[in-house]
Amino acid sequence: MTTPQRAHVAMFSIAAHGHVNPSLEVIRELVARGHRVTYAIPEAFAEKVAETGAEPVLYRSALPGPDDDPSAWGETLLDNVEPFLADAIQALPQLARAYEGDEPDIVLYDITSYPARVLARRWGVPEVSLSPNLVAWEGYEEEVAEPMWKEPRSTERGQAYYARFEAWLKENGITQHPDPFVGRPPRSLVLIPKALQPHADRVDETVHTFVGACQGDRAAQGDWERPAGAEKVLLVSLGSAFTKRPDFYCECVKAFGDLPGWHVVLQVGKHVDAGELGDVPANVEVRSWVPQLAVLKKADAFITHAGAGGSQEGLATGTPMVAVPQAVDQFGNADMLQALGVARHLPMEEADAAALRAAVLALVDDPEVARRLEEVRAGMAGEGGTRRAADLIEEEIARGRRDGGVKGARAS
Repeated sequence: MTTPQRAHVAMFSIAAHGHVNPSLEVIRELVARGHRVTYAIPEAFAEKVAETGAEPVLYRSALPGPDDDPSAWGETLLDNVEPFLADAIQALPQLARAYEGDEPDIVLYDITSYPARVLARRWGVPEVSLSPNLVAWEGYEEEVAEPMWKEPRSTERGQAYYARFEAWLKENGITQHPDPFVGRPPRSLVLIPKALQPHADRVDETVHTFVGACQGDRAAQGDWERPAGAEKVLLVSLGSAFTKRPDFYCECVKAFGDLPGWHVVLQVGKHVDAGELGDVPANVEVRSWVPQLAVLKKADAFITHAGAGGSQEGLATGTPMVAVPQAVDQFGNADMLQALGVARHLPMEEADAAALRAAVLALVDDPEVARRLEEVRAGMAGEGGTRRAADLIEEEIARGRRDGGVKGARAS
């Protein structure tokens, strides 16, 4: 494939690890290929973005930040979605000003970045979604979205949300209904293994291309060494957001503390202090953060919240998982992992010490689980990852130029 002339690529995302991390290796690869990449992001992630070689374009966000208490996101569906619309409305003028006179040749965006889609259409450039989690399949609206939204839509608050969304889109020259605007991108690269996608056979692959995990070597995050004498290693992590679960961590300590031959790495996040866990046995290593992929490469089991990132890291390293989902897509991911035969889905209300220990021990002793993990890993290896994602983005740049939808390269 002929590499296109240097382009200005603009990426847009929010300040959340689960939305930024999946795209970073793709951005790093585009920079390495000689493209100028700008990345619109709140200041909390500026340094992480700059490490890829991209230029951070900072904007002020009204969303809860990565260090905020998870309760800031609320509890209901409308609690969860209203902040994204409010943030988009206030962020759009900032981003339009930031890019005035420096418009890109292509817009890449995380699924949460509504302003990116508005700007791409305003500028007349290709827009490509980099999806960090599952995408809609044919029938998704009828099977999932409509039942989920039936009650909220019937409320005054829900109707006001849709009215505000439609009005904002129309103000910006977009007549599309909010639902397809959010859920049906014109082009999408899916940064998860196809094995994690529900109803993958019903996904329109002329729109969505599964490139799989784009993980990189993560060397900058540091390494982790398996302690001498540890026959088995267990990692426990609920990710970076919904980590305020001291009672759950206590159950993990009770389940695996002093278990002969086992070493436990217990990541508790920023909202739990190790002192809340009481007396912790010597075989339990309590951390606020760990280099997760480095630990998983040496682990024998993984208790996870089943976020898209953690799920695919568990699959990529061939690590049996106990999935204890907390929010949003994690419940579906947990079901997918269990259906693949590589995990057990254990609801939080059932995740006591006895259940956790039984699930982990059953998984690590089951040769069929090991076989299924190896089978999934082999499938993931053929998806292409970072290089394929960059190739496809370059194809979109070239296509846009051929079709006249993209101006010549502006980067000097």
